[in-house]
Amino acid sequence: MSVAPPADDLVLALYAGAGVGVLAEPYGSQDAHGRILQSLGRDKSRALYEWNYSKQLLRIQTAGTDATWEQTHDDIFTDEFLLARPLLRAIRRADPTVLLIDETDKADIEIEGLLLEVLSDFQITIPELGTVRAARRPFVVLTSNATRELSEALKRRCLYLHLDYPTRERERDIVLAQVPGIEATLVDRLVEVVATLRTLELKKVPSIAETVDWAHTLLALGTSTMDESAIRNTLGAVLKHQSDQLRAVKELGLPGAGR
Repeated sequence: MSVAPPADDLVLALYAGAGVGVLAEPYGSQDAHGRILQSLGRDKSRALYEWNYSKQLLRIQTAGTDATWEQTHDDIFTDEFLLARPLLRAIRRADPTVLLIDETDKADIEIEGLLLEVLSDFQITIPELGTVRAARRPFVVLTSNATRELSEALKRRCLYLHLDYPTRERERDIVLAQVPGIEATLVDRLVEVVATLRTLELKKVPSIAETVDWAHTLLALGTSTMDESAIRNTLGAVLKHQSDQLRAVKELGLPGAGR
């Protein structure tokens, strides 16, 4: 995650491999605790602001022909027609706010430039309205799966934290919480197998979400013991590439390994 000094300007940059489970909440909206959760995507307008062009056009049409362009311009480029997106909403909020920007590494370079402006001065420039400065600086969290390197300028403004997969005990607790009714002994074995799979050279190692999916599958099938046959028959719940399944079958010594 990325943090800016001092404490009130904290920006935390959180790096983790895909599937570690950094963000386990829906994003794109503001929750009850004043956190704005958002994946910026590839469009600057989705991250910052847009003008409500349809509403502006209606105002122009209803203004008649007597108004000058200067009067019309001043009328339609106001807060009434501004659609604030997550970054602008976070800057404008007077209450304590956490701005969580998910998968920053998947955003365009243009978005990184925008983030630099926000994280440097906590202000946003809107050509038609001027500069909007933060009423209260938000706590900013950036997450990245490291599919590409973020710029040094952006990382310099952040406090770096790397998250690995959870311990077996922690993952066991996650599965038990997410899959009511499953036996703890079955989960112990499941987590053990998943940990072993993550040590193999796979195209896609199992994520935490896939561990939970596997648990749901075992529960739905009424599996009480995770023996070699059960693992082999349900391996598709956690490994989605044929080559990964073949490698797992071989390395775990499962039925059919010699075929």
